[in-house]
This record gives sequence, C-alpha cells and structure tokens, in this order.
Amino acid sequence: MTVRRRVVVRGRVQGVFFRDSCRRRAEQAAVAGSVRNLDDGGLEAVFEGDEAAVAGLVEWCGRGPSGARVDSIDVIDEQPQGGRGFTVA
Repeated sequence: MTVRRRVVVRGRVQGVFFRDSCRRRAEQAAVAGSVRNLDDGGLEAVFEGDEAAVAGLVEWCGRGPSGARVDSIDVIDEQPQGGRGFTVA
C-alpha cells in the first residue's frame, strides 16, 4: 500500500547533513518525496511510497544523523500524489 507522510522535525537539524542523509535513505528505500530546511530552523520532509519503507524513514527522522538533536517530530498523513524521485531543497 502506498502512503504519503509529511514530517516536520525540530531541534538541531540544520548544518548536520540531515537533508543529504535523508535523501540517501529515501533513495535506498525507493521512497519518493522531498526534504527542505525551514526558515525557523526546523526541517520538513515528505515521503511517499511503500508503507513499511515510509514508516522506517519517519522513525529515522526521530533520531536523524549523528550530530543532530531531534527535540520533536510532527507527522501528518496526506493523500498519495504519485510522486517520483526525491529532491533536496
């Protein structure tokens, strides 16, 4: 089953290779979507793909790469849009 989830991560998540690490993990899991830094210092990612693969990425976002400090994570379910590829903004 294909699912889509938007994730907003707060904490020390910029300047720690979070976006690139997220992209690599998403590509390895064959999950589409995007990741970007937010103006308030947070990070937003959108994952679309197999339910188990997306769940794994959401779980990883709760930890992030080494050097990150995740204070909170919000997860929003969305309607799948047939996304392809993964982009970093």
